[in-house]
Amino acid sequence: MTTPDPSLLAALATADMLEIDGLYAWQFELGTDTAAPQLSIEAMDGSSRRLWRFSHSEVQAATFDPASQSWTLVASSGEHRLKCLAALVADNSDEDL
Repeated sequence: MTTPDPSLLAALATADMLEIDGLYAWQFELGTDTAAPQLSIEAMDGSSRRLWRFSHSEVQAATFDPASQSWTLVASSGEHRLKCLAALVADNSDEDL
């Protein structure tokens, strides 16, 4: 298991993709205005578009669960599980190392 980031904001700053409630989402935006939604996430659920928005206070209050390696966000729409994922990067150059 990896060591968790100290806050969800820190984890989001380095995330390439998210998993929210079991759906993978690479379309997400982390805002800097504390008066507007802090985190917006968009994912496809079959042919349906799903959208989540979390306020600054909801993001700040998120708790990390080491067993599932996920963050729990509690919003007006209910409780949501969020995993921050990093993309794999491969080098496709033909140069010899």
